[in-house]
Amino acid sequence: MMFRALSADWLKIRGKGIWFLAALGPIGLAAMQGLNFGLRYDYLMKSYAADPWGGLLENVAFFVPIALFLGITLICSLMANVEHQLSSWKQLLALPISRTAVFSAKFVQAFLILCVSCTLLTVSVAVLGMLLGMGADRMPYMDLMRIGFLPMFASLPVLAFQLWLSLTLKNQGISSAIGITASVVSMFAMEFPDWVPLKWPLLAYSGPEKATFIGAGLLLGAVIAAVGLIHFNRKDVD
Repeated sequence: MMFRALSADWLKIRGKGIWFLAALGPIGLAAMQGLNFGLRYDYLMKSYAADPWGGLLENVAFFVPIALFLGITLICSLMANVEHQLSSWKQLLALPISRTAVFSAKFVQAFLILCVSCTLLTVSVAVLGMLLGMGADRMPYMDLMRIGFLPMFASLPVLAFQLWLSLTLKNQGISSAIGITASVVSMFAMEFPDWVPLKWPLLAYSGPEKATFIGAGLLLGAVIAAVGLIHFNRKDVD
């Protein structure tokens, strides 16, 4: 049943700009670092002479949580807005399909879109490194995969929370404001205690106990998604 709902959801987001945003984030992040390295090429390449790929990834990693949280916010809001704008919740939930399937399909859809975005980040950073002359022979393939996907797994609590808010609140300004605030605050995440979820994407990539924070993200994300599902099942929608 969930797969039927998911198939319908893919059709609904056509022409809504979601795929454009999913591509804009990682490509824009790589382009920003391209500008950074382009303007300070000699200085940065000298500073990172021992490990230029590591230096590039270090510069990219700081901005990954910001891009992730902002991307999650926009993707969830646009997905939910398809239903809210058309006032189609009653028609959708009147169909012979459970609310659990509807909520689960939208969560899976948001997660898959995020996976595509994170894959593009890995590819974009790899291409940027090649353009900067860092060499394919020294390309850290595993680190490129890690920077694309480990922060994403640690950010699943934010995905679950944003989807919950976006689906249950018709006013998308509230969920968007919370998501944008989280994105801005994440710039100072390294000053937070390790138990703060906004810090987990950074720790999942560069912390000493990466598996702990990835696991924490998966677990808390599942808990928030379950709470959101229960609330969605019980809430009257317009």
